Amino acid sequence: MKKYIYTVVLLFVAMTVAQAQRMLPKQKGLEISTGILSKDKIGNDYYLHIAMTVNGKNGNYQLWALEYTHQYHKYKSIRIPQETYTAEGGYSFFLLGDSRKNITLNAGITGVVGYENINRNETILFDGAKILNDNNFVYGAGGRLSLETYLSDRLVLVLQGRTKVFWGTDLQQFRPSAGVGLRFNF
Repeated sequence: MKKYIYTVVLLFVAMTVAQAQRMLPKQKGLEISTGILSKDKIGNDYYLHIAMTVNGKNGNYQLWALEYTHQYHKYKSIRIPQETYTAEGGYSFFLLGDSRKNITLNAGITGVVGYENINRNETILFDGAKILNDNNFVYGAGGRLSLETYLSDRLVLVLQGRTKVFWGTDLQQFRPSAGVGLRFNF
């Protein structure tokens, strides 16, 4: 009987001690996220984001991403679409978390470059009005605050609040957003 008790105790101790290592340096991950753009009302304004992460030391990581943003501007009874295609690169710093990194809070800063398209290159509207804003190459900086929790040893749920500041645009320079995503660590 003692054999069985010792075996059960040993298995229990092994299960509680043996945890997968998380946030290993140089470990890569693929992150896919989506979210809404913060405006006066929540509508059809959204973004799609795909990123690659490369872990550093102490829970920090590099972030390399591509993003598509789609939003509308109202004009009389129609909505004028604005699309922005961006690439960004930066670094995310570990702020808070438990010792096993099950839940972490990270803050990131990125550099952003891209192209913004207004009304799919059509400058004349249905009533003869002309759009004075031009399609532009945009550049700027981005910041993000993300709450990350491991769903399994390789799958991470990411809740994030972000903002981007653009120069070279005729439209809104400050663009906040919020979203949710999944990261798979290789």
